Amino acid sequence: MVFSSAVFLFFFLPLTFLTNRMLPGVRLKNAALILASLIFYAFGEPVYICIMLISVAVNYGLGLIAAKDGAAGKAGVWIAILFNLLMIGVFKYADFLVESLNALVGWFAGSGNTFFYIEPPGISLPIGISFFTFQAMSYVIDVYREKEICQRSFFKILLYISFFPQLVAGPIVKFRDIEKELESRNCTNEETAMGIRRFVVGLAKKLLIANTMGQTADLIFAMPHGEINLLTAWLGAIAYALQIYYDFSGYSDMAIGLGKMFGFHFKENFMYPYSATSIQEFWRRWHISLSSWFRDYLYIPLGGNRKGPTRTAVNKFIVFFATGLWHGASWTFVAWGLIHGFFAVLEQSRFFLLKKLGGKTGLAAGRIYAMLVVVTAFVLFRAETFEQGFFIIGQMYGGFHFDAEAMALFFRQMTPDLLAAMVAGILFSQPVGPKLKKRIQEWTYGESVLYMGSLLLLIFCLLNLSAATFNPFIYFRF
Repeated sequence: MVFSSAVFLFFFLPLTFLTNRMLPGVRLKNAALILASLIFYAFGEPVYICIMLISVAVNYGLGLIAAKDGAAGKAGVWIAILFNLLMIGVFKYADFLVESLNALVGWFAGSGNTFFYIEPPGISLPIGISFFTFQAMSYVIDVYREKEICQRSFFKILLYISFFPQLVAGPIVKFRDIEKELESRNCTNEETAMGIRRFVVGLAKKLLIANTMGQTADLIFAMPHGEINLLTAWLGAIAYALQIYYDFSGYSDMAIGLGKMFGFHFKENFMYPYSATSIQEFWRRWHISLSSWFRDYLYIPLGGNRKGPTRTAVNKFIVFFATGLWHGASWTFVAWGLIHGFFAVLEQSRFFLLKKLGGKTGLAAGRIYAMLVVVTAFVLFRAETFEQGFFIIGQMYGGFHFDAEAMALFFRQMTPDLLAAMVAGILFSQPVGPKLKKRIQEWTYGESVLYMGSLLLLIFCLLNLSAATFNPFIYFRF
């Protein structure tokens, strides 16, 4: 079940919200949210709910062990790390590792290799396993570091890990961030209204921008090579960069909004990353819960930047390798991560000339540089193969063939729908929203304007959803 589905919007969410409001006491509310979360997860894959429950039970038990002093606690945290990495390795990376091994043997033995071949196991990937595994692992590690946060109640750990707003698409929530709210919380009308508005904004990002951009990106990445020139390649790259940002940030907005509706407060996960002036700043703004997870549980334990520039560079490459691999079981994801790692390391060196620029010129140059790196790297992230990715990147920087057929294909994509969504996507990827909201709130009836705007935005989303189409401007043709 996804947040933008009719089942979630018209049935699951209203029923869960009303039940939560009517039940007295936090214990009954927690029980209802656990049941709702298990139904939410089982809706798509009933079998894999067992995997999640096993993960919760094992990490709960290992958390109790990790809270002990001495060797027992250390053993508990190491067993938790190995268990979680093994679980995610089996379900997410088993096929990838076998296929990589087969390819490596084939490369050494030649294309006629028949004596060594392992059949990929074909294990299906449980939804959200990357998120709930990292969340569970962070709990045990934090218990080992801070014994006092160890939770004796299994059901509170179950709710912490399985809570449906952040279960399948994040953000990755640390236990200490919602520890008190598992014990006691107050769902005020003001907080609920803010949560609903935040959810509507996220829903609009997903339905009105991400899906429109995704249609164009999918069409261009599926084109034969001969039909892609410089303009088409850049259109596909920009469309995908907007799609992935509004997909991720939209789901984060919906998760944060849902959390507020139920009395939980999740930290921000995206802070206008496309306004960054460097790759390092980009990662301070992009998928903050993931980047902070790798910082706290991998980069700092490796030594961080405390052991000299060479070790710092190695640590960063390890982190970005892991970040790329976390996103997907493919070497193209790893390459995407290493590209970001390369530029993050380069920015710390004396060879990075942009940091010598100051003022508005430096800011402008930094933004252009950062966006060129991000958009270009996202091509590899989206590509099915290295061949496809490098071809499109090659066309972005050298596809100067403007024959009539290629140009016709390009202008065929430039529909009013796409242009409207692209303009909105580029505009609101910059920090104009908070400024606009502040200006509106300063008006006499500013809050009423915001509520009416949210209502109209919700109606717009529901009209498109009920029409069973992802074309956001179907009702407003230009």
